Amino acid sequence: MKNLLLIALFGGLTLSATAQDQIPPPPESKPDKELTCEEADARILKYKNQNGVLQTNLDGLKADILKAEGDLTTAVSDLKKCNDDIYSLIGANEASVNAFREALGRIEGRVREMQRLSNDQLADRRAEVVQLDNDLRQLATQPIAVLPEFFDKISGLARDIKGLYREHSRPPGYTVGTWADNRDCLWNISGRTEIYGDPHQWPKIWQANTDKIKNPDVIQPGWVLNIPAPGPKTDEEMKAERRYWRKKKAAMMEAQAAAGETPAAPTTTAAPSETGK
Repeated sequence: MKNLLLIALFGGLTLSATAQDQIPPPPESKPDKELTCEEADARILKYKNQNGVLQTNLDGLKADILKAEGDLTTAVSDLKKCNDDIYSLIGANEASVNAFREALGRIEGRVREMQRLSNDQLADRRAEVVQLDNDLRQLATQPIAVLPEFFDKISGLARDIKGLYREHSRPPGYTVGTWADNRDCLWNISGRTEIYGDPHQWPKIWQANTDKIKNPDVIQPGWVLNIPAPGPKTDEEMKAERRYWRKKKAAMMEAQAAAGETPAAPTTTAAPSETGK
């Protein structure tokens, strides 16, 4: 009888434990304080199982990280050896390559800075652009420049520097002022920095405005003159300039003869200098 009771007792406990294991965990929306003991145990068991899975995954990730770190160390070592071999072929070392990289970086920074400047500002700083160009050319002649890290960058910087060469902006037309106030004549207009910065280029303005200018010694206030692009004088402009000086010389000699004076040696230093009244 006692044996039956013991069997019944332990059998009931086993059935109860088995039944507890089979109880599904309650939904997550159900608060802990509303759980029954069986539901609480089921939820705890669920969390323990999830934690075990996460721990297993974490251990696997740690092992993968250790392996990746080992592979990276090996790759870095192999890369360094490869770079050292390449550097030896061009007579360089890590220190000289780093110095080259820094020098190229300084040029790149200056180019980016100057790309933010206006057209006229770049024209004013043309000497700096030329210096940048020369510095880059000097780097490009070094054997280190053939390394893949630098080759394309140097080519790109060369194009960028070429784009920094600018000329001063010129107005599409120039409105003639008075001689008294502006001292405007073709010679002086041509000498303005915003035009050509060279008074000897005055024939270009004359020949571009022959519809208005019949006599280059006389221009009228208020005229809007076309201003050709800067550059060497064309054949036609040079021919016109020579005709102008021949007529100027002939008129001078005629005036001196009429006045009974001995003709003076001709000069070509004078230039159109009278603004029409």
